[in-house]
Amino acid sequence: MSSDTVIRNIAPGEIEAESFRIIDSEVPEPRPYAGFEWEIVRRMIHTTADFDMLNIVRFGNGAVEAGLQALRNQATIVTDTEMARRGIPMRRMTPLGCSVQCLMNDERVARRAHIYGTTRAFAAVDVAVSDIAPSIYVIGNAPTALIRLVEHMRGGRADPALVVGMPVGFVNARESKELLQQVEIPYITIQGRKGGSPLAACVINALADIILRT
Repeated sequence: MSSDTVIRNIAPGEIEAESFRIIDSEVPEPRPYAGFEWEIVRRMIHTTADFDMLNIVRFGNGAVEAGLQALRNQATIVTDTEMARRGIPMRRMTPLGCSVQCLMNDERVARRAHIYGTTRAFAAVDVAVSDIAPSIYVIGNAPTALIRLVEHMRGGRADPALVVGMPVGFVNARESKELLQQVEIPYITIQGRKGGSPLAACVINALADIILRT
């Protein structure tokens, strides 16, 4: 550690607020996003420490209001990973009457993936569409899940209130998000290869915080 390194003493309950203050100070107005959109992007920057979010986040088809309304209406949320599910804490969801599920370990999914020779993420979307009809999909890991969901939406078999589509990686991650931006469904996504379960989950947390605060 450098001799000129200074460690700041900040109370645990103040760390998040101080992080947001720092982000606000490093991204002065006018910002590329405003209002609730900025609150969501700021949360994404907080989660990743990546200011490139300012350039790559995309909101489509009234996504913010659609997401807020879905949460107010006690949304059923399905995620593509357990990490994303755990990243959306029930302390935020329970007051709103919302539920969060991940189907990756569901027997129906395992059976379907085996029979049809698909990934579990692909099969989990099929099960979610047919058996649950979630209000919100949160996809942060598997491009196959997002591609399959787009197929269902184009076929009229799925009509979610919001899709948070942010699969990460080098194979079909960018392409799957481009496909999402071609459908007439409210979506929040990012361009390129970046993404991940924590990033996708934090979008729902930001939306929930807006409701719980207002």
